Amino acid sequence: MSMYIIDDHPLVRQAIAMLLRRMRPASKVIELEKFSELQAAIIKNGEPALFVLDLLLPGVKGTSAVKDIKTMYANVPLAVISSMPAGEAEETCIEAGADIYIEKSSPANEISLAIQGLFAAENGDEEVIAVGETKLSKRQKQLIVMLDRGLSNRDIAAELDISEHTVKVHLWRLFRRLDVKSRTQTLHFARMNGLL
Repeated sequence: MSMYIIDDHPLVRQAIAMLLRRMRPASKVIELEKFSELQAAIIKNGEPALFVLDLLLPGVKGTSAVKDIKTMYANVPLAVISSMPAGEAEETCIEAGADIYIEKSSPANEISLAIQGLFAAENGDEEVIAVGETKLSKRQKQLIVMLDRGLSNRDIAAELDISEHTVKVHLWRLFRRLDVKSRTQTLHFARMNGLL
């Protein structure tokens, strides 16, 4: 399994690669300058375990690269890293399928925590609960109960002993799984389907 970084800034690419190698020494880290190089790189280096993608790549419009990656590799974690401030850009990327949005101006330890959160969220999806056509992980069911209790991301993180970044990743995946966009819609779905 390989981790792919796609960013046209060599310094950013190398810094992210260094973080990933420190986190997962046994994994292969592949650095790419252009999105168009991705398919050939995957054929050469093997199946992806993670994508870290710059939002503003030459020759790529908007979030089309995010959508393309998620169409081909729906279950592989995707972190978008960008020089654009969060807010609208983050919302757009999450709607396109990204698992997390990271600002390039974030300190290295925050970027590291965000990516570790992706891996932690991956490992939390083992036990599956079926709700009609929808399948939820044990962690996702737990999150619904916590949302119903009115807990903030910080409260959830403290109670589960995970980072706030990991909580965000879990919530985004839960929203996507239920095809909802907010905590309120999640709770409505949960009540309508007997989860609460």
